[in-house]
Parts: sequence; structure tokens; C-alpha cells
Amino acid sequence: MNRFDYVRPNTVAEAVQALGADPQARFIAGGTNLIDLMKYDVERPGRLIDITRLPLRDITEQDGGYRIGALVTNATVAYDARIKERYPLLSSAILAGASAQLRNAASTGGNLLQRTRCYYFYDTATPCNKREPGTGCGAIGGVNRIHAILGASEHCIATHPSDMAVALAALEAVVQVSGPNGDRSIPLSEFHRLPGDDPAKDTNLAPGEIIVAVDLPAKQFKTNYTYLKLRDRLSYAFALVSVAAALELDGETIRTARLALGGVAHKPWRNPEAEALLQGKPATRETFQAAADLILREAKPQSTNGFKIELARRAIVRGLEQAAAGTPQSQSDKRIQ
Repeated sequence: MNRFDYVRPNTVAEAVQALGADPQARFIAGGTNLIDLMKYDVERPGRLIDITRLPLRDITEQDGGYRIGALVTNATVAYDARIKERYPLLSSAILAGASAQLRNAASTGGNLLQRTRCYYFYDTATPCNKREPGTGCGAIGGVNRIHAILGASEHCIATHPSDMAVALAALEAVVQVSGPNGDRSIPLSEFHRLPGDDPAKDTNLAPGEIIVAVDLPAKQFKTNYTYLKLRDRLSYAFALVSVAAALELDGETIRTARLALGGVAHKPWRNPEAEALLQGKPATRETFQAAADLILREAKPQSTNGFKIELARRAIVRGLEQAAAGTPQSQSDKRIQ
């Protein structure tokens, strides 16, 4: 690990100013991802800006929904009575991820900013356009079992690892940021980027900006929801495919549908056409299969991850069935219902 300076601002303005003074600096809160990256020599910041003193640790009511401060821990969000009551999809997704120890340390903002777990990204002896632009993508033609089947490019096939972000995408959350040019709002669907020609850039944050909060809208999906996560082992593993499904039903008819996938792309994956297809249709397996086919019609497998297409298809159908029945996937007994 390289030597670095350390500063500890007390206000958001001071944090933004500290980052502006050194664009190679990094914010640190829980450090559950950044410290690993520094140990592996993937990140070599010359300065760490410790933001743990910033007043960003509250969950407050906001326009009929809730605002979650960027420093609220994942565990706090997952177990907050208000979140469990009004946004159980978010609580379930968080509990599906990491371990209890990591959830106690990881922050809301940091969860959104965590970087891919691609093997080649972490191995500095291999080529990786995300880590070192222009060197190539070792995963293409390499070991790519966990990699993207949607939205990838010839430069990068990495996936985003967050579970929380998938639920936030389905809930249509909004990220609040602050920077040298003031404050702005970024819909979660626009926060993360596809790799395109510049896979080194994970998000649409502008230089010098910091996440200050995440806003949950008034719409809640308290009954007909599920977070289904398929992985190689039942705990402490990243998703091969995950599904955040949320429905509003009028009898047996779907009135509103939200669907987001994790483990399949560089960002939480939503398909507005598939959600529109579900609306007004009966909540049946045939309807759900049609939506899955639409979502996956442009899926492109790599050399060793073709199984993920059928896995995703079945997960989408199963997730929608769980949501329609009001029987969400248990995160304590993770065996698929």
C-alpha cells in the first residue's frame, strides 16, 4: 500500500474543497471496498478524505418518501422500522448482500460507488481497461463466468456488484450530490454508466462531486415485491443474477410493474419496454415469460457464461411469481422458494 495524506473535513463544503485540491484523492467512509483496492494496488490515492464527520447519518421524511443520508450504514437502513415497513424490497436486498460485519461498516453512498469484482480488475498483472485504459479486457476470451450478458462493450464486460443499487433502481430512487458547481439530483437509473468506450468511469458523477443522500419516492410496493438473488453459495457471494421485482395489482391484473436485474450488466438493468408489457396483463407465468424474453432478447454470452441467460430468464419469472403472490424471498432462509 502506498503512502498517503489524510484529511478529515467537518462539512460537505470542506469535503468538496479538499477533493478539488487533489483530483486523485479519494473519499473514505466505511472503507469496505477502497481499502481492499488499495491493498491490491488497484487504487493508489495520494490523499484520503475521511468524511465520517459529515452530518449525513440521518433517515428523514422527504416529500412523502424518505431521504437516506450518504453515511447511513447498510445495516441501519436494512433494520430501520420505517424502511422495513414502507420499502421492504430495499431492506431485503441489503440483507441479501455481504456479511453482517460489512453491512455494519458499509455506507449508503459507498455501496453505490463500490467497484466491480471482476478478477482481472483486481489483478494488476493482467490487462484491464477499467483499471488501466487502453490495455485491453482480459475477461473477454478469458475467465468470464460471472461477467455481463447485457450492456457490455468490446472494451469491458464487468458487472456492478451492488444488491442495494438493484432495489433502488426498481424503486426509482434519486441520488442527491453536491459539488463545486452546487447541488443536483441524479435518478438512480442514470447514476451508473454502461462501459462503452470509457469503462474506467463507473458513474455520471462530475469531477469533485460527493453523494450526500439517496431519496426514496412515495411509492412503496409494500406487499407485492421480492429480491431474488442467485449465487454460487448461499451467503457472502455476489450475484450471478439477481431480480428486484415490485408490482401493484388490481385483482389478478398488473397495474404497475418495476423490474431491475443485478449481476448481468455494468449497472442495475431495467427495461422500460418489459415493464410496459406487464402493465394491464394478467399476473400469469405466460405474461412473466414474455417479459423475460423481451429483457433477454439482446443478451450476449461470453465464452463461459452462456448459462446466465437461461438462469436470468428463470429468475425473472420466479421473481415475478413471488412478487405477484406476495411471498418475497426470505433472506434468512436463502433457499429459493
